[in-house]
Amino acid sequence: MKTLHLSADKQKDIEQAKEILANGELVAIPTETVYGLAADASNPEAVKKIFAAKGRPANHPLIVHIGNMDQLSDWAQDIPEQAYQLAKAFWPGPVTMLLNKADKANSVVTGGLETIGVRMPAHGVFSTLLQSGLAVAAPSANPYKKLSPTSAEHVLNSLGGKLAAVLDGGDCVHGLESTIVDLTQTPLRILRSGPISAAQLSDVLGEEVLSPKTHNVAVPGNVTSHYQPNTKVRLVDSQALSNTQGKKVAYLHYSSLDESQQAIENVTSKQMSGNVAEYSYQLYRSLDEADKWGCEEIWVERPPLSDEWLAVHDRLNRAQSKLS
Repeated sequence: MKTLHLSADKQKDIEQAKEILANGELVAIPTETVYGLAADASNPEAVKKIFAAKGRPANHPLIVHIGNMDQLSDWAQDIPEQAYQLAKAFWPGPVTMLLNKADKANSVVTGGLETIGVRMPAHGVFSTLLQSGLAVAAPSANPYKKLSPTSAEHVLNSLGGKLAAVLDGGDCVHGLESTIVDLTQTPLRILRSGPISAAQLSDVLGEEVLSPKTHNVAVPGNVTSHYQPNTKVRLVDSQALSNTQGKKVAYLHYSSLDESQQAIENVTSKQMSGNVAEYSYQLYRSLDEADKWGCEEIWVERPPLSDEWLAVHDRLNRAQSKLS
């Protein structure tokens, strides 16, 4: 299959993307987080193509993206008041709410579970696609367990030929997947860290939203090994660079290198931002870039341990898992 490269700046290309989705095919669409691999959520056969293209197990649930609040009850039931409070504060935006699924929600979308993740994306192009009442199931547009794409080029490089089209809307703003918050039981808790923190959610709701350090509930992104480039990733402290033992290493760091570190010949380095939002924006792009340097391993300097960096640590811990 030839994958079309469509432009989000051209209305005719947006209309073509709508038509492709209506015909039951896959389109990679930009969101404010990462590029999503979209299919009409009401078409189980189209949704199955997502799992085939990604090589994703069928029991891993997908997130449904909607364009307006009227659609929420199409996909979820027994919706608590907290959902409307969070929607008012953060939708459109990078928050996914886990709710009890409505009867309309096919088990193909939910991975056989009785819950469903729903969010309203903020990206203008995605919003335009959803204005007609369409809802799409859209995990990240990457092979299963690999790096999430934050550009159309990355999608084409990793999934080209396995989907009908990529709608190119430029680079994604956040660069990390949405926060997933479980509203099906109390106390409320985050199941996947993302751009919106537990503190922000708690402030809106007037009640504590828990944020466990590890997340293993069956929601998108919560497998032990995930977000991985082809090159092995190691999370290290800054002083580790003096002990590469001759390995050819790609080094992503946020603190400055001293003269001795700069002089290590077998290390190719890239400076990352010390600001968490900018670092998040850079992370997948930088891992993808370092993956092409032909190094034996990618070493990533361990970021700060404060709560605002939880989402970054979650992604890096999964990227380096199962390494000796």
